[in-house]
Amino acid sequence: MALGTQASPAHSPGWARGLGALLALLGGLLVLLGTGVGSTGLENLWPLLWGGQGDAAERAMALQIVWDIRLPRTLGAWAAGALLGLAGAVAQGLFRNPLADPYLLGSASGASLGVATVLALMGGGAGMVGGASAAMAVSVYSSHWLVRLGLTGAAFAGAVLAVLLTLALARGVQHTLRLLLAGVVVGVVLGACTSLILLMSPDSLQAMQAFLLGSTGFVGWTSCLLMLAVWLPCLAAAWGLSRVLDALALGESTALSLGLRLAPLRAALVAVLALATGTAVAQTGLIAFVGLAAPHLVRAAVNVTHGRLMLLASLMGGALLAGADLLARGLLAPQELPVGVLTAVLGGGYLLWLMHRRTATRGLL
Repeated sequence: MALGTQASPAHSPGWARGLGALLALLGGLLVLLGTGVGSTGLENLWPLLWGGQGDAAERAMALQIVWDIRLPRTLGAWAAGALLGLAGAVAQGLFRNPLADPYLLGSASGASLGVATVLALMGGGAGMVGGASAAMAVSVYSSHWLVRLGLTGAAFAGAVLAVLLTLALARGVQHTLRLLLAGVVVGVVLGACTSLILLMSPDSLQAMQAFLLGSTGFVGWTSCLLMLAVWLPCLAAAWGLSRVLDALALGESTALSLGLRLAPLRAALVAVLALATGTAVAQTGLIAFVGLAAPHLVRAAVNVTHGRLMLLASLMGGALLAGADLLARGLLAPQELPVGVLTAVLGGGYLLWLMHRRTATRGLL
């Protein structure tokens, strides 16, 4: 059950299909709108591209801005949100807890530790660019594919290793409560290790902020296509495993009575959760509340089985992060807000509203 559900959501499959079509259309519109938001706010470059305005040089520059910067960034934001929304639906079904989020197995802490380690080995970037700040150094060096691969690879490897450590501490996936507690312990320990590394390498602090606060600013076509390539098989695998989550929702004994081999099926779900979360975190940093809120918003609108929930939560997550990315770019233009901060504020406000409304509804009853 979703946290704070106020009214019975629609049960008809037609409502689910309608919501899916609406979310797909909304995602497409947000991606299209993202091509018109630049450093100074809303900048419509389409008249230059298709309206015949400006000279050839201006049209070529407008095409480069749209194709090389804005389109991959906005589409990448949608893809990262889709991965987080899918991972959130898997986590909440696997742990049978509406407060579960994609970072529950320690993947966020592991990714942070990986990035902090690479930055510390790089000297925080300071001194590499003539005494420039660490953030500027990361901006300069992030344009080089080798360093981008190093930071991205470190984040992904850290996320995967953290999940493996959680599985080792939990002695497998047989007991979800033990898995949950192991994830909390791993997250705390790896978070402490990250803080220790940053304390020993203070030049890395400023550079680390971009990762900790979440950003889609460095997402290019390579990152975008990678996330989409991971999203499709993860979605297919989650859809195929959704029967397990439906059975677990009725209780573990019921699932066992149906003849399901829970241990390998749970391991497959954990693999989907880790791969989707690790890929998104490696490309965009830590973005809060998207994976937690997306399944709640879907459940508030329609009552569906986990199969449809996977797809709808994924589409919802993509729309949420694409919209948040547009707001992050446009609210204080030419300055840009970290998209992770914006999603945390909006997501936290949404959950507080749900709690308040649920309390008020119980008071009336």
